[in-house]
Amino acid sequence: MRSFLYQRATDPGMAVQALSAAAAANNPLTQAAAQPLAGGTTLIDLMKLDVMRPAAIVDINPLAQGWSGIETGGEKLRLGALAKMSDVAAHADIQRHYPVIANSLRLAASAQLRNMATLGGNVMQRTRCSYFRDISYQNCNKRIPGSGCAAMDGVNRMHAVLGTSDQCIATYPGDFAQALIALDATVEITGKSGTRSMPFAQLHKAPGNTPDIETTLQPGELISAFSIRGRWPRSVYLKARDRQSYEFALSSAAIALDVQDGVIRDARVALGGVATVPWRAREAEALLKGRKFDNGLAQRAADAAFADAKGRQHNSFKISLGKRLVARALQQASTMEV
Repeated sequence: MRSFLYQRATDPGMAVQALSAAAAANNPLTQAAAQPLAGGTTLIDLMKLDVMRPAAIVDINPLAQGWSGIETGGEKLRLGALAKMSDVAAHADIQRHYPVIANSLRLAASAQLRNMATLGGNVMQRTRCSYFRDISYQNCNKRIPGSGCAAMDGVNRMHAVLGTSDQCIATYPGDFAQALIALDATVEITGKSGTRSMPFAQLHKAPGNTPDIETTLQPGELISAFSIRGRWPRSVYLKARDRQSYEFALSSAAIALDVQDGVIRDARVALGGVATVPWRAREAEALLKGRKFDNGLAQRAADAAFADAKGRQHNSFKISLGKRLVARALQQASTMEV
């Protein structure tokens, strides 16, 4: 690991100022000279691998007093960005009214990591693509823009089949983000101009021609909270992986349904492990809305969710696996007692 300057922010303004001052105007946020440190479960790994080389680390843990709250009153959920994953997953109201959130957090990482990792850091984690994380590979457009993508013709079993471009096929690795995007969450962002909010769906950027620019955050900006309107007790998160603990998804599905008198009034379908960004399958949702659930409908919705998928030599199995997982998640959600 390279040497770096450590700074401890005592308030949001200090954190934003420290991060902004060290940010190079011509660098994407993820390559900025200063990086925020919360749980550190991703950042420290990447620094040890020499993938990320920040000159300064800004410790934002002192902001936890104002940024780690869990508010579940009324018909709205608000989660502070510095709330620990384990605390949110264990919260009784979240388990009751937002099981898709609780399950997405419970199935992520390991118990030790969940006790350290924060919600904000979790949604900002970077890909586990081996070509990105191993600097001996020179062909990685996400790490070295314009260098090519070694995964295209390399070992791409873990890579994306949705949202890809001819520049990058790296998979977004998280779980929690799928629950957020399914529930139309809003993300609160604190920066030099104060606080702004936007749909969580606008946070991550598909690779396109600039896979090194992964989010829409500006230098110096920090995620401070997430908000969700309404309650979704009929919701599930399923995850298929190579082992049952401490493993990233080969495919995952975040499903939320609003069913009245046997008819699906609203449906939310999000996919993980198969796309370059947290993925909302709106074509599948359109098929479900206004209909009575049956297994045939679940399969048609699953087919629609992967209609645009593009497999490669080693990851084409993700398409059929993803379809089965979506259908199973829909079946489970439809039969939940709420």
